[in-house]
Amino acid sequence: MKVLTMATALLTGFGALGAASKPAPAADAPSFTFVSIEGGTIDTADFRGHPVLVVNTASLCGFTPQLGGLQKLHEEFGPKGLVVLAVPSDDFKQELDNAKEVSEFCTLTYGITLPMTDITHVKGEAAHPFYKWVKSQTGFVPRWNFNKVLLDGTGNVVDTWGSLTPPGADAIRDAIVPLLPGA
Repeated sequence: MKVLTMATALLTGFGALGAASKPAPAADAPSFTFVSIEGGTIDTADFRGHPVLVVNTASLCGFTPQLGGLQKLHEEFGPKGLVVLAVPSDDFKQELDNAKEVSEFCTLTYGITLPMTDITHVKGEAAHPFYKWVKSQTGFVPRWNFNKVLLDGTGNVVDTWGSLTPPGADAIRDAIVPLLPGA
């Protein structure tokens, strides 16, 4: 499993079950690099000026149908500047064996075209630096799959949501819209 660093991200815990935390805005957040599921890297510095919704995902979870909702957000708000980034993780023992299987499953089952990282740790000592940074900024640590972290255009955490908050929820949509470039 390859893990590097990633730019500004937002996440919420399963234990929060939809509760949100709102840290105070700060200067530009650090950027991070992730290994892309397709090879190469995803550098969050490339997302500056755009809101980013980062979601830790898993292919074998009861919340996996949320991938369809993430794809819909990507299709609706992507052309307006939103980046939806899926971060597959096996930290909760619900992910397929390798990145190729994950990519094929997500593409064939949900038509995923949004950017995805390679399988990545999101909690504990092996957590990706992005998730360690989110924890240091907000105290948030993913407690389950499909926790959502919204970042603003400078990479700072705006809000987080737990697994029970679907991607198309009004709370998420209402937080994204004012962050879109030109909003």
